[in-house]
Amino acid sequence: MFNGKSILVTGGTGSFGQRFARTILEHYEPARLVIFSRDELKQFEMQQVFDGPCMRYFIGDVRDRERLVQATKGVDYVVHAAALKQVPAAEYNPMECIKTNIYGADNVIHAALANNVEKVIALSTDKAANPVNLYGATKLASDKLFVAANNVAGSQSTRFAVVRYGNVVGSRGSVVPYFAQLIGQGAKELPITDPTMTRFWISLDEGIQCVVKSFRRMQGGEIFVPKLPSSRITDLAKAMAPHLPQTVIGIRPGEKLHEVMCPRDDCHLTVEFTDHFVIRPAIRFFGLQSDYAHNALDEIGSPVPQGFEYSSGSNPVFLSVEEIRSLLTKSGCYPDRRHADRRGKRA
Repeated sequence: MFNGKSILVTGGTGSFGQRFARTILEHYEPARLVIFSRDELKQFEMQQVFDGPCMRYFIGDVRDRERLVQATKGVDYVVHAAALKQVPAAEYNPMECIKTNIYGADNVIHAALANNVEKVIALSTDKAANPVNLYGATKLASDKLFVAANNVAGSQSTRFAVVRYGNVVGSRGSVVPYFAQLIGQGAKELPITDPTMTRFWISLDEGIQCVVKSFRRMQGGEIFVPKLPSSRITDLAKAMAPHLPQTVIGIRPGEKLHEVMCPRDDCHLTVEFTDHFVIRPAIRFFGLQSDYAHNALDEIGSPVPQGFEYSSGSNPVFLSVEEIRSLLTKSGCYPDRRHADRRGKRA
């Protein structure tokens, strides 16, 4: 569906954007692939790797509506990946998070409507469901904006949807590279926030495929939630460093013990498919009649039972220590234990 099309990715120099670009270039022949981000150094570095004739690099910030309108001219599909994502940083710099994650989302919507973009998918997070931190609250607001944008579009053909998933293995600022750094530095123990803590996990490639499929599935207004495995933070630590003891340091500001992707309060809106859930919009859209239980891939879903909640703590699928280790290895995130062991011996 991307052949001959123009695609724009906000925050395109991040982990998602770079892997998305590689996937699109390997499997499709787009007319243009526009990387929109505010970091000129990352754009320069990315350009050394992805320099095909279809590539375009726009320096800009999602806070700048005028620049977004300019960048989306002639664009068919938009993936909105730009966000401020660090939970503690958001707690200490709330307005900066709000400006990027909420005002920026509104600017993307405005630009897409101004240029008659065909489809827009915004990336969300499990932290947007029943949020307890500012980052999650801003992403919930962003999700609501993108869902409601289908009503703002009215008779216009532009459609908006959201893809919500859990922690991406090895993404910047997450616990996996943090643990790997400590192990590589010869740490004698790993800090654990809480021994009962659980998280959903998804590989970067799985996240890309979920977004690509969602472009084909979407009708407008859905929140797509892939079915993912959970893991205990203690098992993650064991998988990465079975030779190291663990010490409990307490939960950071704004953290949860377990993450939720389909809240119990939305169970009446949630439809279950074989490999994903769809949270239907709570509002009706002008001129848009959609059967969210039957998508364009001819997949059929069914309503979830009353009181259903999709939580990392009650998820029926948990990764074992060996499965976590395999996932880390496939994602290129497994630490060099030989190096860690040598550091430990010298210490």
